Amino acid sequence: MFTVAGNLLRITPRAKAFKVFFISRRFCPQSCCFLLNVRRVEKRYMSSEPKRFCTKDMTGKKIGTHNGTFHCDEVLACFFLRQIPEYKDAEVIRTRDPTRLAECDIVVDVGGEFDPKRHRYDHHQRTFTETFHSLCPEKPWVTKLSSAGLVYVHFGRQLLAELTKLKEHDRELEVLFDKLYENFVEEVDAVDNGISQYDGEARYTVSTTLSARVAHLNPRWNSKSQDTEEGFRKALQMVEEEFLDRLEFYQSSWLPARAVVEEAVKKRHQVDPSGEVLLFSQGGCPWKEHLFALEKELNVEAPIKFVLYTDQNGQWRIQCVPAGLNTFQNRLPLLEEWRGVRDQALSELSGIKGCIFVHAGGFIGGNKSMEGALEMARRTLQAAAKAPANGSSS
Repeated sequence: MFTVAGNLLRITPRAKAFKVFFISRRFCPQSCCFLLNVRRVEKRYMSSEPKRFCTKDMTGKKIGTHNGTFHCDEVLACFFLRQIPEYKDAEVIRTRDPTRLAECDIVVDVGGEFDPKRHRYDHHQRTFTETFHSLCPEKPWVTKLSSAGLVYVHFGRQLLAELTKLKEHDRELEVLFDKLYENFVEEVDAVDNGISQYDGEARYTVSTTLSARVAHLNPRWNSKSQDTEEGFRKALQMVEEEFLDRLEFYQSSWLPARAVVEEAVKKRHQVDPSGEVLLFSQGGCPWKEHLFALEKELNVEAPIKFVLYTDQNGQWRIQCVPAGLNTFQNRLPLLEEWRGVRDQALSELSGIKGCIFVHAGGFIGGNKSMEGALEMARRTLQAAAKAPANGSSS
């Protein structure tokens, strides 16, 4: 249970389990809970005074951002900052008053300055064109950064080290750092900067993105009260739960899968001298995304063609490696004459014992034993080597 100004906050079981695991260890290991200490602010009409999002036990640090209508990027930026020790108890001051902003230790999404040395992270000025790639040339992303991306680039490794307890220079943390930008933060950057995913007219509208749901927490245009404080607090809770839930998934499920695939890639020559067949001891491991990344990272010369693993019944599957993540084409499909044939008829046709099936599309097959599935892979590789034209994707 998480206490917010005396009120109960319902969170999903996955998010709850993760927050207890990561946050409670930092803040309250004895009781295994995390007290947000958010001061309740009653609804009131808009005033000219700067808004403050306050917590108790202040360290004196101040995070500045703009007041009025809020957006996902500065909400996420504030959440990021409050996960690291320097700003974990910081006061969030929401104002556009330059005098008040000058008093802040760090300012995001307002002020018209990008100066990391002074901790100013705005992206609205005409001269701002920074991307992840421009600030970190070794990274590929070229989407213009919002305040969320700017804070993530400069504090993301520290943020993840705090939440995961990995060291900042650990290889695993760097993998998570890249993954969470590509699959969480970059979307926020693009939406805030008005960058479309594609050219041309959309077939349908997506209205449930994190940015859209944060925007929905702003007051309605015709509401009597235009106070944004309550909505801003709710938005902070929302982005917290979503980011932590995504991080928990990547650390506890996605990252271990990568380790399994990496081990299989490194041992591939023990499975077959060609190095084009991977063997997993069990099925269910999501391997495709990791395989494409690891082939590049480990400089795999001969593209891997087949993956072997057991199904839920303990039988063996042979699956073709696709030509890419978003295509149904395969690097090398199973032999055409086997496709759609099953059981004993397939064993007799192929000369391989224990055959169960080959899909009509040629992308997957089955055998009762690992040796049989491996032989199906070898026969297909041999046929492709004799007649290279047969190795084209289909």
